[in-house]
Amino acid sequence: MNLEGKTAVITGGAIRIGRALTLALANEGCQIFIHYGRSADPAQETREEARALGVEAEIHQADLANDQEVKGIIPAAAKRFGHVDILINNAAIFPETDSFRDTDTALWNKLFNINLRAPFSLSQAFARQLPNSTQGKIINILDARGRRTGQDHFAYRLAKGGLWQMTEMLALELAPDVTVNGVALGAILPPPGAAQTYLDQMAQTRVPLKRAGSPELVAENVRHLLRQDFLTGVIIPIDGGQFL
Repeated sequence: MNLEGKTAVITGGAIRIGRALTLALANEGCQIFIHYGRSADPAQETREEARALGVEAEIHQADLANDQEVKGIIPAAAKRFGHVDILINNAAIFPETDSFRDTDTALWNKLFNINLRAPFSLSQAFARQLPNSTQGKIINILDARGRRTGQDHFAYRLAKGGLWQMTEMLALELAPDVTVNGVALGAILPPPGAAQTYLDQMAQTRVPLKRAGSPELVAENVRHLLRQDFLTGVIIPIDGGQFL
């Protein structure tokens, strides 16, 4: 698939991995519709960086915990650009604590609304607006820890696990018009507020390759999946072997 001239919606596309995805696709000639939640200033900065690469880029604010706001994202992008060719469900929340005993209904709902329901609603709206005979692409950003059962981050794991299964289910449901793939991330970025040294030290003890990844590495793999016409239901673990 030639990405030049395609329109991509990227949730959380202003910061961290989302920003790397935005700039990587802009560099390929994609028009970019950047969703953001609270990062208004970074969203404007990322938009200008994308435009400097010679493409059209717009920003759109929406609370992914609010289904009505979520359902407005794809129509807004289609109104601006005609239709959407690529959807990247990147935005997610990762709570510091999320044990089984400490998870209350409010945290459960927030995690499932943002990390699972929003990708579902966006994927549904994306499939409905895609013109006939137009090839669509969905990429879901997953967590490599989903390959193993664990006790940490109980509700987060369940929501991300649901997104993992939804990736494979939609690959069947939306074929042959839409390919649906994912990347499952390991040690890519330190948690918000933590330094890179935290991640580097963790990688030395937990990652077989003894190093951390990077947002640019994630973007490289996403571009690879987007260019393919005979891959669907594929989830690439980008974890340096951490969860083998």
